[in-house]
Amino acid sequence: MNLEQARTNMVEQQIRTWEVLDQEVLDLLYVVPREDFVPAAYRNLAFSDMEVPLENAAGGERMWAPKMEARVLQELAPRRTERVLEVGTGSGYLTALLAHRAAHVTSLEIKPVLAAFGRANLARHGADNVTLLAEDGATGTSPGCRSQAPWNVIVLTGSVPVLPKALLESLAPGGRLFAVVGEAPVMSARLVSCVAPGAHRSVDLFETVVAPLANCEQPARFRF
Repeated sequence: MNLEQARTNMVEQQIRTWEVLDQEVLDLLYVVPREDFVPAAYRNLAFSDMEVPLENAAGGERMWAPKMEARVLQELAPRRTERVLEVGTGSGYLTALLAHRAAHVTSLEIKPVLAAFGRANLARHGADNVTLLAEDGATGTSPGCRSQAPWNVIVLTGSVPVLPKALLESLAPGGRLFAVVGEAPVMSARLVSCVAPGAHRSVDLFETVVAPLANCEQPARFRF
């Protein structure tokens, strides 16, 4: 398999066609080797337009498709002076992309096996501006979520039925939050901007379906 040709095909045929035109984002996809972040058994699928499994069990965690990773990075547009909170490390690939653009990334992973996998991948890549914590960040109330709040950028890599209020409140003025919000089969990729303390503006970017975060906040249900 010609890895470089496969990488170029991914960028040109999948990612550019999904409205990802930021040249810095596109260039970064050549810098961070995605094939080094997927499980060895799926290395040949690293550039495929699919969610690569990270766990063997059915319904286990999966990496986002490459176009999703690139689009989210473009929409969040982290800057060199900004601090990022990522909820759900997974393979560590999106973490590494964020780390290249930001001052520091704090990434939370609830599953110890995935935390170890992501940590090893990031260490191999030399991402020294990442703090990876094995904890649950789904509700935004964990120590890792509060450690450096307010955050400039927050990204949730699993879906949530409703946005956790604690995460919205921990977003700094001018900060951005990305999450996939809703319940299957109807979910929206949402970008939330903090326009002033306590004031937020939201825009739904596209429809998608992503597996939910474990222990995520549930909406209030109507009861008779």
